Amino acid sequence: MLLADVVAASAAVAATRSRTAKAQAIAAALGAAEAGEVGPVAAWLAGELPQGRVGVGWRTLARSAPAAADAPSLTVAAVDAAFTALAGTAGSGSAARREALLAELLTAATADEQRFLVRLVGGELRQGALEGVVLDAVAAASGVPAPEVRRAMMLAGRLDETAALALGGGQEALSAVGLRVGRPVRPMLASPGSSLDAALADLGPEVTVEHKLDGARIQVHRDGDDVRVWTRTLREVTGGVPELVERVRALPCRTAVLDGETLALDDDGRPRAFQDTMSRFGSDGADAGVLLSPFLFDVLHLDGRDLLDEPLAVRLDALAGLLAGDEHAPLRMPGVRRPTPEQAAAVLDEALGAGHEGVVVKALDAPYAAGRRGRAWQKVKPVHTLDLVVLGAEWGYGRRTGTLSNIHLGARDPDGGEPVMVGKTFKGMTDELLAWQTRTFPAHARAEHPWGLELEPELVVEIALDGAQRSTRYPGGVALRFARVLRYRPDKTAGQADDVEAVRALLAGG
Repeated sequence: MLLADVVAASAAVAATRSRTAKAQAIAAALGAAEAGEVGPVAAWLAGELPQGRVGVGWRTLARSAPAAADAPSLTVAAVDAAFTALAGTAGSGSAARREALLAELLTAATADEQRFLVRLVGGELRQGALEGVVLDAVAAASGVPAPEVRRAMMLAGRLDETAALALGGGQEALSAVGLRVGRPVRPMLASPGSSLDAALADLGPEVTVEHKLDGARIQVHRDGDDVRVWTRTLREVTGGVPELVERVRALPCRTAVLDGETLALDDDGRPRAFQDTMSRFGSDGADAGVLLSPFLFDVLHLDGRDLLDEPLAVRLDALAGLLAGDEHAPLRMPGVRRPTPEQAAAVLDEALGAGHEGVVVKALDAPYAAGRRGRAWQKVKPVHTLDLVVLGAEWGYGRRTGTLSNIHLGARDPDGGEPVMVGKTFKGMTDELLAWQTRTFPAHARAEHPWGLELEPELVVEIALDGAQRSTRYPGGVALRFARVLRYRPDKTAGQADDVEAVRALLAGG
């Protein structure tokens, strides 16, 4: 299969807003690919590289701009091999070798192929094909029901492997994908709830209400004495969190897969700033002055028994048994099962009094499913918050002259298109944050205008708001009310931002 065929499919995807049409275009490309090409094609059309980061930054890409080839000749296999070579280049002189490899690849590419490859390597391939759309395409191309494709993706953790299995072995191959201790599982996520009363009315009495911490999501795997820790985005951080490893290694089990949150506490047991917690996961290594405390709320595997498909009630019983001897330094997330409305309100008051964000209401009959599929988990905070994508920033005036101030906010399009603009805000910004935005935003600029910068949809910001209102000004038909910046979320990607349906859910009476 030629790279040109993938580029043509990418252009077809970008040319339509229809989720169905996008999936059909991708399915056609996957169906035309040879067995060894399916994985790379699926990943590329989702804007990903199977090799992950290949050590090439924008500075290198800018220098590698050779004349384009007249006709397409690059194959998918050749390009995938080039990316593998780039990712494997290390040691003295590696930067020069990577630049030479990249130049060789681009020299063989046509102009359209060059643009595609540069955007792909730079993480800028914005064509409206998020992972969910590609999974729909994999289901269509393979004839396997979409739920089984999504389940295999949750367990395998890799889009390229899931696509290759589906098209190579069909339903039988995907059914063979199981939970493996040591391979991270895509996490289940909570949807925003409008209020505690509404969440309880929606899910009924068979729920658990647990604290919602202002921390970082973790998934911990144990196999004997080997303990490994991953973040929400499945980035391994084991080496930087020895205190978490030690706590899990001391538990009375041989194998386990545990889900939870971690955060830094002060001497009074109250949460430190979110940035203090995230400092332990930065590229510069662990901040030795910040200790993390784990709070576990789910168990997906325990001593040879997979629990993913069991109801949450069963998983919580297993977790309670595992943590039963941990009274002095509890690892269990605080909460109450089957609370009365008064008890649920008391849990919320307790969480807020301890300095936490709110609560999560979870249906006890729900199995574990990656992402926000349905509303089996609902997070409730006294102030509505949304994780949105920054689409642009305007130059400030008055005291803010010379800084990038008023930011444009977008919600994720659930159909895989560009984020949908839902408002602007300049509120909640400290002088330090304004300076950070002014330094940081130019590196993410898509276009420059007299009013400011249009940004690539990459940065995620957490916004507090009083609700939403109907609007004819924005394409989604909804706008934020009294939005203000809480913080930026370096632990989240644009694909993990809240979608426009979450904003619409906040409409009065909606």
